[in-house]
Amino acid sequence: MDGMTRGEVADKAGVNPETLRYYERKELIPKPPRSDGGFRLYDEGYVDRLRFIQRAQELGFTLAEIKGLLELRVGEGATCRDVKAQAEEKLDEVETKIQDLKRIREALSTLADACAGGQGPTSDCPILDAMEEGGALDDAFL
Repeated sequence: MDGMTRGEVADKAGVNPETLRYYERKELIPKPPRSDGGFRLYDEGYVDRLRFIQRAQELGFTLAEIKGLLELRVGEGATCRDVKAQAEEKLDEVETKIQDLKRIREALSTLADACAGGQGPTSDCPILDAMEEGGALDDAFL
């Protein structure tokens, strides 16, 4: 039986060989057939699937979400509408994170501006005071 070893497929896909085992356990990739000698033999489809997983992770999808996308890919009755719904849900999450990060940036900027940064004791530090009391950080985490 022809095929690639775990190391070869990992190298082609640009991942660590242990990543394949992990993805097998998470059922993101099927267990490959074995040679007569008991070695796992991967074909080019595994490389493609690993690259799909990597790209989806780069877009912010979790492994659980990626598993769902892979199931949609092969699922009978699944439509592009189903995939679009997943993408739009992820987009909403990203937009929420962006807004949270903007609030955090504003709060940190305000705190940094309030601190003279001198050699005084940390008991007089407005940044630490705000973290203890809430202050400007409350708005960042609402």
